[in-house]
Amino acid sequence: MVAVDLATHPGHLARRLQQAHYLLWNTMVSEEITSPQFAVLNALVAEPGLDQRTVGERVGLDRSTVAEVISRLIRRELLDKVRDPQDGRRYLLHLTEEGRRAHRKLTVRTARMNQVFLAPLSTDEQTAFFDLIQRVADAAESLRSPEEPLAAPRR
Repeated sequence: MVAVDLATHPGHLARRLQQAHYLLWNTMVSEEITSPQFAVLNALVAEPGLDQRTVGERVGLDRSTVAEVISRLIRRELLDKVRDPQDGRRYLLHLTEEGRRAHRKLTVRTARMNQVFLAPLSTDEQTAFFDLIQRVADAAESLRSPEEPLAAPRR
C-alpha cells in the first residue's frame, strides 16, 4: 500500500487553509461574529434591503446556513427584517446601527488579518492566488445547479 501525497489534493489543502483562516479570524477579528456572519453584514452594506435568498446567493451560503446566520444576527440585534411591501411573503434585511458599527470595526480587523494570512505571498502571487481560487470556487458553485455545465478549463 502506498500513501497518497495530500499536497496534490485540493480538498486537503483547502481544509488546511480554512483551519488557518479560522484560527486567524478568532484571534484577530472576532470570537463572537463568524466569517459567514461578517459576509452577510457586508452584503447588506453593499446592497441594503436584500431578501434572505439573495443574501445567500451573494455570499455563497446554502439556504439552511444563511437562514441560521441571519437568525443569529437578528437575535444579536445586528440586523432587522421588514416585510417586503411588494411581496408580503418575503422579508427584506437591513443592518441596524449596531450592525453598521460592527461591520466598520470588523472591516478594519479583517484587513489586518488578510495581511497576515497572505504574508507568505508577493503582491503578484496574491493576485494570481485570488484569480485561481476564485475560478475554482466559481466552478465548484456551479456544481450546486446540475443544469449549469461546468466551464471548460482555461489554458
